[in-house]
Amino acid sequence: MVKKIFASAYIYLILLLMYLPILLLVVFSFTVSENVGVWTGFSFDLFPRLFYNQEIMIALGNTIIIAIISSAVSVLLGTLGAIGTFYSKKRSKRTIEAITQIPVVNAEIVMALSLTVLFVFLGTYIFRTSIFSFYTLLIGHVCLSLPFVYLSVKPKLQQMDPNLYEAAMDLGCTPRRALFKVVVPQITPGIVSGFLLSMTLSLDDFIVTAFLRGPGLLSTDKSIETLSTLVQAKIKKGPIPPELRALTTILFLIILLAAILVTVYRNHFAKSSGIKRKLRRMGNGVR
Repeated sequence: MVKKIFASAYIYLILLLMYLPILLLVVFSFTVSENVGVWTGFSFDLFPRLFYNQEIMIALGNTIIIAIISSAVSVLLGTLGAIGTFYSKKRSKRTIEAITQIPVVNAEIVMALSLTVLFVFLGTYIFRTSIFSFYTLLIGHVCLSLPFVYLSVKPKLQQMDPNLYEAAMDLGCTPRRALFKVVVPQITPGIVSGFLLSMTLSLDDFIVTAFLRGPGLLSTDKSIETLSTLVQAKIKKGPIPPELRALTTILFLIILLAAILVTVYRNHFAKSSGIKRKLRRMGNGVR
């Protein structure tokens, strides 16, 4: 009994430490004070002010565009890579999986520095001009997210019945049709998880963005500003704009809603898959 109480208290303490800073920002997004900790009365004024702050809106737009495009590219490449690796020979599979693990355990600063050196070399000796732009930033975010997409899709492939693809081929499907009709629906939860994980990694990334950004997107001729780089720049100059607290609340609610929807979808998918397996077993028993 004492162990259970201690374990529950420990879990709730960890959760409190994790979510208390977020809840603090959420609470103080409903007051117009410049600093967190000073309550000047309940108000929704920060939310309309947020959408009139051009600097924050540009940074938010850049962040969302980069996150969506890099996540889409990462999901496409990561899913195809996971499927290709799954159906590869054992030696090739072991080599690819070992290579995929390196970016996951590697420090992000190492990746950012290595890509920076590569792009500086290409700009200096090949293109004869600086090539830092949206595309270098996109490559950096894809390199950051791609291994995590692979690791999200891989378990779903391992859980899949390996005979389904071959059965579809035997029934007359082309390899492409069998892939999209049989394999992809089975690994959809992993693809969705990989996309959401890629979005999260891209949205809050700072190191890769700071090293690889250049002019482009909504910043036009200026260096691309994202939410992470904007917050870092504001901290240097003085207090963070209070409108960012309202943005934090909106993002937190959106992410919370997305997490709930994904959980419901996973439970529904698992339940429907279980029912189908039971029906197949019953059918085999009748035969």
